[in-house]
Amino acid sequence: MGLKILFSPSESKNAIRSNERIQKDGFIFPKLFDLRLKILNEYNDFLKTASDEKLCKLFGFKNLRQSDTLRDDIFAKGCIKAVLRYDGVAYKHLDYRSLEENSKKYIDENVLIFSNLFGPISASDPIPEYKLKQGEKIGKLNIEKFYNENFSRAVDSFLQNDDILDLRAGFYEKFYDIKREYITFKFLKNGKILSHHAKAYRGKILKEISKNKINDKNGLARVNFENLRLIDIKKIGLKTEFAFEINEQNG
Repeated sequence: MGLKILFSPSESKNAIRSNERIQKDGFIFPKLFDLRLKILNEYNDFLKTASDEKLCKLFGFKNLRQSDTLRDDIFAKGCIKAVLRYDGVAYKHLDYRSLEENSKKYIDENVLIFSNLFGPISASDPIPEYKLKQGEKIGKLNIEKFYNENFSRAVDSFLQNDDILDLRAGFYEKFYDIKREYITFKFLKNGKILSHHAKAYRGKILKEISKNKINDKNGLARVNFENLRLIDIKKIGLKTEFAFEINEQNG
């Protein structure tokens, strides 16, 4: 028994390069790599053939001057750990580089990130810099539906012996539907649900969980998260929702 944590990617990516390239053995669920490759080839072909206007839509840009490398062949780009590649608010507050080695190992082994391009990947899977706006299609290809249909059984098996903490933003539920009991966190301030601060607190929470090596749902209730006060636990179907009040001064 352990604790598996489902996490979102981020729009922002670190531009760090390396000599490592995309390869089958670099990803969780290697038996499904050919399916992942189908999406990557579609993406790569789109980069080479699409108009500037269509690429701007795919990337969520106003113009392509924002990056001169995003048309580059994705298979020729250097890869680093996904948890280091993603550079958004949650990842800045996780601050993976600052963690002790055993906390990094905990994240590498227990966090599953739902990438807009690569689908469900381990935090330690090496990926290149890329851009794909949340919810955008590659041509007519619905990526989240593709991964849901083709990877859900593998994710089920990965999660089957562990408790589950779902820290994903709502959109990423489209990539995978949890079929067992699981836990989510809700953040409130002055009684109102907050979404703006949720990314930051998801990162902070993952950091504390990794430091404390939490191995089951009971351990979650015992962690003292900074600036958060547990005010309610509610069960709704398969979901157990932990509600936290954000400290007035620091929220």
